[in-house]
Amino acid sequence: MSDVRHVLVLPDRDAAEEVAEELADRFGVTEEPQLVRDALAGEDDAEDAQWLVVVEDPARRLDAGALDAFAAEYEGWLEKP
Repeated sequence: MSDVRHVLVLPDRDAAEEVAEELADRFGVTEEPQLVRDALAGEDDAEDAQWLVVVEDPARRLDAGALDAFAAEYEGWLEKP
């Protein structure tokens, strides 16, 4: 059985950092989420970068719908696998 990884896409670094901090409180995530800068294809401008919050979920206990709604509060979304 492979591990499950959830990828939340956020509009900027501040939102991604807030989401990463809030994940522990709201969802009980114990492992530190990984923040990744995702420059949009063909864009050189750093302002056009999205940020990804990668959450490992080996126990498969996080609800995708709840994560998507949570990301939406920060103008983001859950990337579909």
